[in-house]
Amino acid sequence: MAEKYIGIDINDKFAMVSQYTHGMSEPGTFSMVTGSEIYQIPVCIAKSQENGSFIYGEEARAYARQTGASCIEGLLKKALSGETAELGGQVYEVMELLFLFVEMLTGLLLQDGEGQRLDRLAIAVENMNLEYRRLFKQFAAWLKLPPSRLILIDYRESFYYYAYSQPLELCAHDTALFYYTSKKLLLWQLSRDRRAVPQIIDIREGRYRAILENRDEEFMEIIKQAFSGRLVSAVYLIGDGFDGGWMKKSLSAICTGRRAFMGKNLFSKGACYAAAAKAGKEEWPYIYMGDDEIKVSISLKVNNKDRQEMLPLITAGDNWYEAFGECEVILDGSPSIDFWIQAPKCKNAVVKSLELAGMPERESRLTRLRITLKPEAVDKILICIRDMGFGGFVKSSEKVWEHVLSI
Repeated sequence: MAEKYIGIDINDKFAMVSQYTHGMSEPGTFSMVTGSEIYQIPVCIAKSQENGSFIYGEEARAYARQTGASCIEGLLKKALSGETAELGGQVYEVMELLFLFVEMLTGLLLQDGEGQRLDRLAIAVENMNLEYRRLFKQFAAWLKLPPSRLILIDYRESFYYYAYSQPLELCAHDTALFYYTSKKLLLWQLSRDRRAVPQIIDIREGRYRAILENRDEEFMEIIKQAFSGRLVSAVYLIGDGFDGGWMKKSLSAICTGRRAFMGKNLFSKGACYAAAAKAGKEEWPYIYMGDDEIKVSISLKVNNKDRQEMLPLITAGDNWYEAFGECEVILDGSPSIDFWIQAPKCKNAVVKSLELAGMPERESRLTRLRITLKPEAVDKILICIRDMGFGGFVKSSEKVWEHVLSI
């Protein structure tokens, strides 16, 4: 039975939901209107006065207009603020209403002959932060979805997974995305280092003011400046700002020597690809170096069955919110631990030695240490080393050594 991956793109106004299984040519996106490409589902919820069931999206808005019932809009922002709302004479935490909304979105794609089964869920928002992560991890617990099966990414990372899941001719050189709303125009441009193994993917961001007049001419100039001196294979145009058929000269500029695509469901599809890649079922030969990704790998050099090898604890490209490393080692020699720090593009590692001051004197190999690494920011990692003693032979001193490693 093929694993099913669901990707949700959500903001305070709309959500889109896509699904993907291995063997599909690309993820499919759900439309509330059969046979159409209307993918945006309003992020709102109402409650039926007849039977007490919950209604969401355009149906909830229509029901509220017809009956005068309440329809709660902007669920995401209100949930983050800890607000409450009344529906059908009952007061709810908006967080719970948001969870119901997202659960109903996933239910749209689970009602098939294979039964109710969700292998991995990926949620993409424009800018992922700790507040969003706490919120959606609460949702995973509410849904009884194991944390390992929930993937949280921002739009930039979703674009990365989408771009490098496309045919080679679309990502042979740089790949660019313009994200245009009524308030802003952003450019994200991906480039890769083919010499590295795995290949390193860097992202460059350009921010522009909202174009209010002469949009076609101004956007054409932005395109020329952004792509000057760079080879770009494909350009994606995302956002309501591109609606209205105003692109004439600018579209011609984009399509000169490159492919261009316009749509609204790229981020939900990218979330599906992220879920599939992180499942590890297929080879993913890239490391993404976004703003939230750790830029170095941290390892220990250990003896394993009389053979020296590197034990990785933190890997370059790990998101600092999610990264965590832990191991137990037997201390052999002086009371210190050497951490090997290496960037993917560097041949040599930097060795950081941490002294275990106050370590009780013991015979060699009679001290077991538990070592944990947990990032506190993208460039700061808390290292904790705990004396575990040695079984029934040596009692633990209960000593703990902590160090913040600045990268």
